[in-house]
Amino acid sequence: MTAEFSLPIRVYIEDTDAGGIVYYVNYLKYLERARTELMRTFGLERAAVADAGWNFVVSDVSLSYKEPARLDDQLHATAVISAVGGATINFHQKVRRADAVLVAGDIQIACVDRGTGRPTRLDAALRKQVEATLAATEEVT
Repeated sequence: MTAEFSLPIRVYIEDTDAGGIVYYVNYLKYLERARTELMRTFGLERAAVADAGWNFVVSDVSLSYKEPARLDDQLHATAVISAVGGATINFHQKVRRADAVLVAGDIQIACVDRGTGRPTRLDAALRKQVEATLAATEEVT
């Protein structure tokens, strides 16, 4: 598995504002898709998570917007696991157009019990996979 997961994204009219640039909140959607697909590489489907009685929620976001994306741009949303805690996974994420970084930042997700909404420890098997990916990332950097 590579250290950085990359998901191609095309900008559609629904993603843009009246000026033809991507509305800022849509970058969060692109980054969510990249995180979701990265987690899917671990065999973690959203339905299976719900069936297990837990869910992931975003608990912290810090983004820097550097350049705008425009209608019909071909982008890549990336996700790299940067840290793992007892109930959290941190990601460093970017949205790129070719070699230009348009948005960069850090997002933390927390594992919560679906019934109570309270944090719960990561599943042991998932934690092992996440830690292995984190170790591979640290070897690359």
